[in-house]
Amino acid sequence: MPKQPEFLPTLRALVECYQAFEASSAADIRAAGLTPPQFDIVATLGNTAGMTATELGEKTLITKGTLTGIVDRLVARGWVERAAHDSDRRCQIIRLTQAGERLFSTVFPAHMDYLAQRFAGTGAADHARWREALRGLEQIFRKEAS
Repeated sequence: MPKQPEFLPTLRALVECYQAFEASSAADIRAAGLTPPQFDIVATLGNTAGMTATELGEKTLITKGTLTGIVDRLVARGWVERAAHDSDRRCQIIRLTQAGERLFSTVFPAHMDYLAQRFAGTGAADHARWREALRGLEQIFRKEAS
């Protein structure tokens, strides 16, 4: 049997960490009445004048086809609206409505508090070490994409 590559346990740990984060975070977001992609859009639009679908897709990493459906559902709930772009009639600005701003001002701080509780007991040195390790892993894959 061939020897397992050294990087496989690292990849497994990375994936398991992300899955644990995603499951924990998603449960809190769903308890607030949103799906994770809806929360992502509301959180990204919060405290902004809005943005084009292209900008929103880049900031949230949600694909255009998926983004359209999520925005449609947020519009239907009265939290998001599409408005004419000031200088380009071909595109629209997606922005939070007043109800969406109220939602953002409630769910975003609550979710940040939830995440802060998960990190309780960790210090600046822990966070610096984790960021450095994750950035190192990121660079391994960014080299390939360049």
